[in-house]
Amino acid sequence: MKSFDHKVILITLVIAVMSFFIVDLALSSAQLDAALMLAVGIIVGSIVAQLSKSDTQQEKQSNLATTTLYVGNLPYRANEHVVRELFEEQGKVFSVRLLKDKNTGKRRGFGFVEMAKGDADKAISQLNESEFQQRTLKVREAKQKPEGEVNHSPA
Repeated sequence: MKSFDHKVILITLVIAVMSFFIVDLALSSAQLDAALMLAVGIIVGSIVAQLSKSDTQQEKQSNLATTTLYVGNLPYRANEHVVRELFEEQGKVFSVRLLKDKNTGKRRGFGFVEMAKGDADKAISQLNESEFQQRTLKVREAKQKPEGEVNHSPA
C-alpha cells in the first residue's frame, strides 16, 4: 500500500477550494449546490495533483541512481544493521546483503551495500582500508555479474 504524499494532499485541497470559489463566482446565477461545486473542485484538484506528482516522481527516480558496493573483510559477527549504520554515515543506503555459507549458515565475511551513486564514491574513499570492529575493510564498486551466469560452486 502506498503512503500518502502530503504535497499532493495539500495541492488537492488548495485547488479544490480555489475551484469552489471560481465556480461559485462564475456560475453564481445558476444557483448550483455548494456540495456539487466542492466535488468538482476536488476532482479537478486531484487530477492536477496527480499530474504534478508523476513529474516529481520521474525527477526523483532520475536523481536516485544507485551503485552497489562490495564490502570485504567484514568481521564475522557483523550483521546487516551495523553495516547499514556504518554506511549511512556516508549517505543514503538502500539495501545491505551479507552473504552466508549455504551449509553452515555462518557469515562469509563479505557483502554488498546498495547506495545512492553520489554517496557511493564518498563511502569508498572514507571506508576503504578503514578499521571496523578490528578488521580492515575492503570497499569498492561491485562488479556486475553477467546475465545468465550460474554459480558453479561445489556442492
